[in-house]
Amino acid sequence: MNARRHPVILAAQNGREPTDAEALLLAEAADLGPLLEAAALLRDRGHGNLVSYSRKVFIPLTQLCRDVCHYCTFAQPPRPGERAYLSRDDVLAIARAGAAAGCKEALFTLGDKPERRYKAAARELAELGHETTVSYLAEAAELVLRETGLLPHVNPGVLTGGEIAALRRVSVSQGIMLESASERLGERGGPHHGSPDKRPAARLETIRLAGELRVPFTSGILIGIGETRLERVESLLALRDLHRRYGHIQEIIVQNFRAKPGTRMARAPEPDLDDLLWTVAVARIVFGPSVTIQAPPNLSPNAYPRLIAAGLNDWGGVSPVTPDHVNPEAPWPHLEELRRRTASAGKLLVERLAVYPRYALEATRWQDEPLVPHVLRAIDGEGYAREDWWPGAEVPIPDAYAAEGAVPQRSWGNGVGADLVEVLGKAAAGTALAEAEVVRLFGARGDEFDAVCAAADELRRRVSGDTVSYAVNRNINYTNICYFRCQFCAFSKGKLSENLRGTPYDLGVDEVARRAREAWDRGATEVCMQGGIHPRYTGETYLEICRAVKAAVPGIHVHAFSPLEVWQGAQTLGTDVPAFLTRLRDEGLGTLPGTAAEVLDDEVRATLCPDKINTDQWLEVMAEAHALGIRTTSTIMYGHLERPISWARHLLRLRGLQARTGGFTEFVPLPFVHMEAPVYLKGKARKGPTFREAVLMHAVARLVLHPKITNIQVSWVKMGVDGVKACLRSGANDLGGTLMNESITRAAGGEHGQELPPERMEEIIRSLGREPTQRTTLYGPVPEERRWASFAAPPLLPVVQTPSRRDVVRAGAG
Repeated sequence: MNARRHPVILAAQNGREPTDAEALLLAEAADLGPLLEAAALLRDRGHGNLVSYSRKVFIPLTQLCRDVCHYCTFAQPPRPGERAYLSRDDVLAIARAGAAAGCKEALFTLGDKPERRYKAAARELAELGHETTVSYLAEAAELVLRETGLLPHVNPGVLTGGEIAALRRVSVSQGIMLESASERLGERGGPHHGSPDKRPAARLETIRLAGELRVPFTSGILIGIGETRLERVESLLALRDLHRRYGHIQEIIVQNFRAKPGTRMARAPEPDLDDLLWTVAVARIVFGPSVTIQAPPNLSPNAYPRLIAAGLNDWGGVSPVTPDHVNPEAPWPHLEELRRRTASAGKLLVERLAVYPRYALEATRWQDEPLVPHVLRAIDGEGYAREDWWPGAEVPIPDAYAAEGAVPQRSWGNGVGADLVEVLGKAAAGTALAEAEVVRLFGARGDEFDAVCAAADELRRRVSGDTVSYAVNRNINYTNICYFRCQFCAFSKGKLSENLRGTPYDLGVDEVARRAREAWDRGATEVCMQGGIHPRYTGETYLEICRAVKAAVPGIHVHAFSPLEVWQGAQTLGTDVPAFLTRLRDEGLGTLPGTAAEVLDDEVRATLCPDKINTDQWLEVMAEAHALGIRTTSTIMYGHLERPISWARHLLRLRGLQARTGGFTEFVPLPFVHMEAPVYLKGKARKGPTFREAVLMHAVARLVLHPKITNIQVSWVKMGVDGVKACLRSGANDLGGTLMNESITRAAGGEHGQELPPERMEEIIRSLGREPTQRTTLYGPVPEERRWASFAAPPLLPVVQTPSRRDVVRAGAG
């Protein structure tokens, strides 16, 4: 049969997973070329240009084993004067060395049930306070997690359901190599003869039980130990059947046999490279695009590009600290070498955790509850390992972004996919992108990250030139008392948030007016006013605030009240939103801030802010405001529970409304500040966006919203000065307001200050070769008198935080 017309290959090329009968036909497919072509196509559909690895430390808890596999040098008998198990101190010493070297995974490898064969093992376990090796393993894994933060992955062999459940409480993933489903290999003369734990039925039962218990699981096959190609395919199908039932097999390892001196198979022939490539390709075709296919890089040191071409998308665990104790003759590649050689195949090396992205993002389903915070705090928005800091932290920005405090602008290399180039072209032309195309932009890393930022910056130059605008304004947060339970908020005060920063306050209108007058005297053109939803506030409260400010300073622009406040205010007055907005406008309201949007995806809002207005209600308030001639800003708050698909939905919903109304003045990304946020303290959120994600949010927004929303603002209070510079070179054209007082970010743990005066604003802008300009809220020119007043501003008087007239309300952020 013509290999290119092989039914399985054709099925794979058409995106259909082969049936068992079709897959078995692959055993006769000898022409390697079409197999590799189909496998590579599937891999790219599922994983794009990414090849992952885990930075691990290898902890061989014991090398005693009751099995006698004829190819193994890991298993050793007891030796006089030597411990049978690593001590607790030994385990911690290895783990701490790994943590110091940047490892995130602690891989526990050990022999299977040695206490059933060796009295020395049973005796030493008793001294350690345990009856079984698995029990000691559970203690050791918990110790490593608690003391070092490394995430344990355990490979203890055949297990009962109870043992799997016990290990699930202290490890993020587990594994056992099926090796082969062939019972023949356990017969006399076979490599598994005399090894009861290598019986395929026992190993498959362990994998099945792990599926029932929702354990992210690693398995695979060992090739070249006497099995046939048909038996390899049968083994892969046995694993696929279990994965179809439970969805828990996160990776399939194809490991090639290496003959080792001193073993019964020392002179056995090793599989050649073509045989390995054939098996990797068949594994990819059998499992389809989404499951990870892995081959250890140290066992095929000269074949990296060819393995990638065969459908591989993961190198497994690579340790900068410990050797491969199972294959000690094969050293790990240096991580930089692995990165370089992966790049030579047109792929980008990306770090993952022991638990793969899909399972990390669904941690509440796949992890025991105490482990969920450990996983969430270690991942980015796509579920890969966090490789850089949260942008609000008081540490230098990552080296990769630090050149002149900005994003590097390299030429587009081989690492930029043709599909991404096409999406960038559509965005630059102002064409509305599909949701999947926006998600593709947010997935940019390496050269693709540079390409997205460069395209956004070029578009910024076309639309806004080299002028960077900013406003002189003052934030006035009139109360921090709130009866809503937004899980991200460290600002509001109530019974369930008394441990958070600050004390409850409720400013009188005289103090609000005083701050407005002081802002005007210091050159401000705007006051930005928002607060918690105080249980005693009604729509009349907001009307009174407007009247007081406009009476005190008739010329100042009132930028106030989130859509949530508008919605709540209308309800308390028994009126509709348009009528209430009309009254606010008549009392002096100029524009609305686009806050309370958080993420416009109700799947996220159901957890993040369940009692807040929903997506449609937020958009409704904005549409009604625009219809009345009240312009608004738009925002996103990101880096907590959501994923890139939520960011895409958010941006496209903003673009859609802007296309109908034209009422948005700007888009302002607001990174989640995690340190004091309740949802983070409860272990249910990530640590804010990574720096890459924060810069991308500005760049992708420029591309996706073009040409509907032309101003992309970067928040200095969230990003810090160096982060601001990076975003200004990645599509942003506005630096926001000087603020004078900033309370919300500081309440959550931000440390970038309360005011960035005009002198400092312009210094930052000019350092990038740009031209600063002061603007009004509506992006108009500022009178020269206002500009001069802002540069000669006297110091602020101490603020008066009027204490609440009552005790803290019963409800609050929690």
